[in-house]
Amino acid sequence: MPLPANSAPWPPPDLAPLYREIKVDDAWYSGDHKKLAAVYRDNTLRRDGRRRLWSRDRHEHTGKREARLHIPLAGDIATAGADLLFAEPPTVTVSDTGTQARLDELVEADGIANTLIEAAEVASALGGVYLRATWDRTLADRPLLTVVHADAAVPEWRWGRLAAVTFWHELTSDSATVWRHLERHAPGRIEHALYQGGPDRLGERVPLTEHPDVAALADSLGPQGDTIETGIDLLTAAYVPNIRPNRRHRGSAFGRSDYSAPLYDLFDALDTTWSSWIRDLRLARARLLVPEAYLRDHGPGRGASFDDDREIWQALSIPPTETGAGITLSQFEIRVAEHAQTAEAITRQAVRSAGYSAQTFGLGDQGTAVTATEIKARERRSLTTRAKKARYWTPALADMVHALLMLDRRLYTPNLTPERPRIEFAPVVSEDPASTAQTLALLAQAEAISTETRVRALHPEWDDTAVREEADRILAETGRTVPDPMQAGALV
Repeated sequence: MPLPANSAPWPPPDLAPLYREIKVDDAWYSGDHKKLAAVYRDNTLRRDGRRRLWSRDRHEHTGKREARLHIPLAGDIATAGADLLFAEPPTVTVSDTGTQARLDELVEADGIANTLIEAAEVASALGGVYLRATWDRTLADRPLLTVVHADAAVPEWRWGRLAAVTFWHELTSDSATVWRHLERHAPGRIEHALYQGGPDRLGERVPLTEHPDVAALADSLGPQGDTIETGIDLLTAAYVPNIRPNRRHRGSAFGRSDYSAPLYDLFDALDTTWSSWIRDLRLARARLLVPEAYLRDHGPGRGASFDDDREIWQALSIPPTETGAGITLSQFEIRVAEHAQTAEAITRQAVRSAGYSAQTFGLGDQGTAVTATEIKARERRSLTTRAKKARYWTPALADMVHALLMLDRRLYTPNLTPERPRIEFAPVVSEDPASTAQTLALLAQAEAISTETRVRALHPEWDDTAVREEADRILAETGRTVPDPMQAGALV
């Protein structure tokens, strides 16, 4: 599919339902009160018919200040998902030693580990994310790996795989005109276009030089005037679904968010619970009820006012000399246990529905020391979700690293030998050294494991040469190296 024609509707109508859902996911992910209120007051986005906490007008609560409290559980879920995947960077390896050295340099210099954490968090919230390989000779002497969010891309699928994709973003403007830059990635080329239009239409396509934000791209375009030839036969972009299938779009290639529609109810209930809890605290502040004569008059014609931080604010028309009409203390009970139990139950159900264990979020953590086996048992649901997500990340990340190496050979390192790397995710839970040593000792006592296998189990990151050398040293130090009797001396 080529770049869109002039005056085409934008975003494309066929993606409108997905973009609407992403907008709701984004509101919860952001934790922004204004975004949440805007989403749930927009009838085109709020289609479930429920009257949620954030759809209510502010004056329904206090009339002066925001009384609703938002708990950023959605953001916590996205962060936890990203941490499980990339808190420890994956190992990216190739067979050629020279290529491996350059790859290590690219990974370190470009901060790819941090890029992956960002991408994974966005994918968790929005249902997927795009990785993009690009370059800028004026900025760095290497190709760059960047992230594009799911609501800034128009993908083209073939047999469920990404065949091409158009990334877009709105440029700065000081008028009602909306400027959009479109960047279409296809195998072997990248096309650029600038459109001058309105809020829901692309408008007219104009030269890139018409807007200062993209004018510099014009110098890098090829003879066709709108295309950059990449010089490689790979697609310089990849889509990583958070997890599939997308339950609201069955059969589509799009991933689903960790907290799509079913969790909206739980997020809303959690905010309602905490807002009620804080309301109890506000209402339970100790106040004094006093006769009206006890209060200071502001003067004729000045009316009456009160400050809700004053300890004496309620005026009663009761003579101060009347029996029982003196100063009275008013203080309501705070329902701490009820609110705490409700909030914890909602949180547990929300994180479980998102695919994680309660222990991942510190629920039920007693603070006692536990073994790696116990941690794995408690975190089983989280580790299962992490393993599923890792399988979606592995091929896309390998494709992008391969594309980076090929671009690097073409643009920066001509003698490089690119190859598709192998991706290995780091273990989430490290084995306790004491437990590992005890297991290996029992196996050695039962004569069920060799020295070389024990060394390999203790140091899985070592290569075969390092393992053999260490095993030989151990055998020599313990006196278990026995010479070959056939080589003990010369035959007479």
